[in-house]
Amino acid sequence: MNFLEERIVKDGALKEGNILKVNGFLNHLIDVDITRHMALEFQNRYRGEYITKVLTIEASGIALACMTATQLNVPMLFAKKSASLNVDGDIYSAKCYSFTHQKDNHIFVSKRYLEPGDKVLIIDDFLANGQALLALTDIVRQAGAEVVGCGIAIEKGYQGGGDLVREKGYRVESIAIIDEMDADRHIIRFKGDDNIYTINNI
Repeated sequence: MNFLEERIVKDGALKEGNILKVNGFLNHLIDVDITRHMALEFQNRYRGEYITKVLTIEASGIALACMTATQLNVPMLFAKKSASLNVDGDIYSAKCYSFTHQKDNHIFVSKRYLEPGDKVLIIDDFLANGQALLALTDIVRQAGAEVVGCGIAIEKGYQGGGDLVREKGYRVESIAIIDEMDADRHIIRFKGDDNIYTINNI
């Protein structure tokens, strides 16, 4: 197991509906050390690539994206899910379905902050059905910018979203890929590891 897989087994939990909860270190309470470790991993995996911006979607991807942008010394931009008074002018927008919230979201980015010629690394905490990533790649395309690749903390490989995004020609680097997860049996299995691990239920 790598460092993130170990932490998932140690501090993650499964709930009904095969939802993986990592609120204690990734997307509610943020463990800065492991977030920095993941950011360094993305920096290493994309070493040699020219990147001008890191892009994510609000809200739980922001901490990881910001830490990654810090390592790369580039700005971090996040797509918003709702209109607000502090975003003015023209926008790029796309629709995506949220597996977590079971609803469609319309996300948008101000045209002021994403420009033709930008080389964009997309970062997110989870990859399930791939819709959020595809929406972000669509926004990058609308801007006339280029997706250098995608960095994902946890990919639910069995849901096929990663395969869908890769089939469209995008590079996807995931630190932990889950091949099997079952809340009823309290188990989880990671890609490339034949072992089955017991995980807490909530």
